[in-house]
Amino acid sequence: MAEEADLLGQDSDGDSEEVILTPAELIDRLEQAWMNEKFAPELLENKSEIVECVMEQLEHMEENLKRAKKGDLKVSIHQMEMERIRFVLSSYLRCRLMKIEKFFPHTLEKEKTRREEEPPILSPEEFVFAKEFLANTETYLKDTALKHMPPNLQKVDLLRTVPKPDLDAYVFLRVKERQENILVEPENDEQRDYVIDLEEGSQHLMRYRTVAPLVASGAIQLI
Repeated sequence: MAEEADLLGQDSDGDSEEVILTPAELIDRLEQAWMNEKFAPELLENKSEIVECVMEQLEHMEENLKRAKKGDLKVSIHQMEMERIRFVLSSYLRCRLMKIEKFFPHTLEKEKTRREEEPPILSPEEFVFAKEFLANTETYLKDTALKHMPPNLQKVDLLRTVPKPDLDAYVFLRVKERQENILVEPENDEQRDYVIDLEEGSQHLMRYRTVAPLVASGAIQLI
């Protein structure tokens, strides 16, 4: 993977800017997104640009391997690396689909109510999948149960019946950028709010709700 990848990011004003990444940096971004998605209790912002770039890089690697000499040890090493990347990529996408299925009404509601300047949670393909999953669930409930019930009980509020992501779950994290004055909310009425600093490279066990903005900004990495 010798080519560089172009990603479209956003600056502080919400304007798009092009970010040039080396192949190693691109794979590192994918692995970070994978780890965060794997350990976060909620569905995170989609990284469709990274996914597309990684898939393009895999195609380039396959083309390069076709031109390589047979029996070359480097070919076997590159093939193993490609399989590793494919595993991370498929695991990342599978994890997102599992969360969409688990929290589909809340995910769609959050996507519906997000501000225009906020990054989308769902990719276009994931949005279609979530809407179809919602429609299929409603149809199944109606055909198997609701139509056999009294008229006043034939409607179900999925936002109330489907559990929400547990944002108070505890997560392990590693600090990538030093953070100051992080407000930690009390767990019960006997405790008080307190402020802590997170030193770069340090590891902590904290409630996800407290550090969710830092996960989104990339200042910390879930582990």
